[in-house]
Formats: sequence, C-alpha cells, structure tokens
Amino acid sequence: MTRKKKFEHRVFSDKDGVRFATPEEVARYRAKRLKCNTIADISCGIGGQTIYFAKECEQVYAVEIDPKKIAYARKNCAQLGIENVEFICGDALSPETIDNLPQLDVVFSDPARPASEKMREIKNMQPSIPEVIAAYGTKTYNFAFEAPPKLTPERVPFDCEREYLSLEGKMNRLNLYFGDLKKCEVSAIALPSGARIESKNKMPDIRRSKEPALYAYEPEESVERAGLLAQLAEEIRKQASDTSIFQVDKKRIFLTSAEQIDHCLFKNSYKVLDTLTFDIPSINDYLKKHDFGEILLRAAVDPKEYWNIRNRLEEGIKGNKKAHLFLKDEVAILCEAL
Repeated sequence: MTRKKKFEHRVFSDKDGVRFATPEEVARYRAKRLKCNTIADISCGIGGQTIYFAKECEQVYAVEIDPKKIAYARKNCAQLGIENVEFICGDALSPETIDNLPQLDVVFSDPARPASEKMREIKNMQPSIPEVIAAYGTKTYNFAFEAPPKLTPERVPFDCEREYLSLEGKMNRLNLYFGDLKKCEVSAIALPSGARIESKNKMPDIRRSKEPALYAYEPEESVERAGLLAQLAEEIRKQASDTSIFQVDKKRIFLTSAEQIDHCLFKNSYKVLDTLTFDIPSINDYLKKHDFGEILLRAAVDPKEYWNIRNRLEEGIKGNKKAHLFLKDEVAILCEAL
C-alpha cells in the first residue's frame, strides 16, 4: 500500500513541527468526532489539528506556549482562509490564559511527551491529564486527550474511553475521551475506512487453534492494541461460525476460518496454501512447482539474516505469483494474499 503524504497543502513549520503534527486523515476524523460550537485546542503546535477543528466547530481557541509554533499555526490557518480561530500564546495552565477563554463545549489537549522513555508512561505527559482537567474544570467537563499509542488499556488509569486508532494498517494514535464524549470503555477504529468496534460489558470467549484454517486474516493493529480481538472474532462468527484465533508468534496473530470472509477491520487477508517444515530447499522447490516468483518473509528472524534467507528461498524461482511466509516455531505457513 502506498502511504499518503501527511499533508495535502503547503505547511509552514520547522522540522519538529511537521514531525509531530497530526496527519490530516486523523485530524479530520477527530474533528468530526469532537464537533461542537466552542472548542479549545491546548498545545496546538503548528495548527494541524486546529485547521480541522475550525472546519467542524463554530469557534476554536488555539493555545500554545511556543511563540514560533503559534506563528506557524496562524500562517497555516490564514493560507486556507480560516477565520474562526483565536490564537492565544501562553501557558495553557496559567489563570491568565484560562481567564481569556469563554465557557467551552470541549477541551482537546495533545500534551508533550519526553523524547525518550524506556516505557511510555501516561504520568509523564506535560501538561498532565489531571492538571488540565483541574485547570479547565470550570469551563467544561468534556475533555479529549491524545496519549502515547503504546499504552495498553490497563495502563490508562482514568474513567474515560480509550480509542485506539490505526492509519493505513499501522497503529497511529490513542485518543482518550472524558465526560459526555465517552461512548464505551475501549474502542478501535481504522482509517481511512472509519470501521469501528467497541468493547462490551462481557468479553466473548473465542476458541484458539493450534494451526490455521484455509483462510487467515490479520486484524488492524488498533484492534489488537485495544484488546478487542475476541470481540472482532465474535462479530466475524456471524459469517463464519468456525472462526478462531491463531497466534503465529509474539508479534503476529491471525483470525482464521474455513470460509472466505471480508471485514473492514482486516488489514490483510490470505489463503493458506500449505504448511511445511522450515527447510529452505524444500520451500524453494515448492515455490518453483507452484509458479511463484517472489516470497515475503513475515517471520521473527534475525534482521541481519533476513535477506540471506529470502535470497535462498527465491533462488531460481521465475513465476508470476507472490507468496507470504509466516513462521510458527519451525513450521512455515505459506500464504497468498487475497
């Protein structure tokens, strides 16, 4: 899949501003979800999210402590003819800044995170979630925050909705919704399709299999991170009653069934061709016999050995088809993308 450009229009920014700015697809979705009359965008940066809030909301207040960033945000809004944004350069938690704001429907905050952490911790976000809620509690009770997407649901110790968002098949954002914005405990969404799944009060019990069936499906990363794989499997069982979960390795997991099915929360779908002992000459012979000309190695191998193994697997194959090889212990699972 070809990845889209982060921005479709000219962007005024320094290098770091572009690097940390919200991709347009995400900003567009989030603005639609938070659509209201009056919203404050705390720590607005160069205005990537502000632009889309302005398209959905009647009035936006963009707050940023860095004068260079807020100058870029002004330019980025001005070039698009956006006039319903009031820019405030100042500390988002200071009484002076907050006193300049009216009653708000929503406060959105994309806090800064330390450049390097051994493990992402929600307590290290600046300004912190409790600080923002306390400071703006007289203005609104509806808050939305962006948090590090590597945080699993149990590591977010607040009464909020944890929404995991993937973009073009890759985990991209974790949004936290408080107050009336909360729709459930945990959710997952995939962009650009907009497919969504929510947690229920009782998590379904789904069978786990020791080997894949005829068809295998890779779920969106947001579904896995949200812990909603069993929820998705239960939904799929309406189409294929034998659906089960198959763990390939620590990083890769399939939903698998004997029937071919389609779902917007699959990032990849495969037909399982065969399972073989991971013996390179034997697999190479199989590829030659079945008209394959390329194989993608989707396995937990030493990165230094990846191309050596792949080149040996592809030696002498001249067909037109592409195979995908997954590795479960010492068993190679050969698949073809649907």
